[in-house]
Amino acid sequence: MSLLRFSLLITLLFSSTLSALAANLGQIKATIKERQPVIETLWAEGKIGENNQGLVEARGALSGQQQELVRAENADRKTVYQAIARSTQSTPKQVGVQRAVQISERAAKGLWLQNAVGKWYLK
Repeated sequence: MSLLRFSLLITLLFSSTLSALAANLGQIKATIKERQPVIETLWAEGKIGENNQGLVEARGALSGQQQELVRAENADRKTVYQAIARSTQSTPKQVGVQRAVQISERAAKGLWLQNAVGKWYLK
């Protein structure tokens, strides 16, 4: 295989991977938005809170369906954080921590939050 063909193949593979990633992120963001009303209900009930890693965490007993919702939400957030980290030359953990700060600053009263040292508090 010539160098030109190889370069073209790599370019095509890379661009199709980026297109697939962008489409996937768009779908993930749409799914997060669809899930938001249920997340907000669980926040209001005090069953979940926002931890210091930018993830949702159980604060009380959850049904199996609610546990699956939290798992899916966190999986989607982690995927978004990974994509942001790649584009900003940081780490997913740094992105999550920064997102946790943003969430705590913007959160409404009554939401359980976790501070930087892991202590939970009610805003």
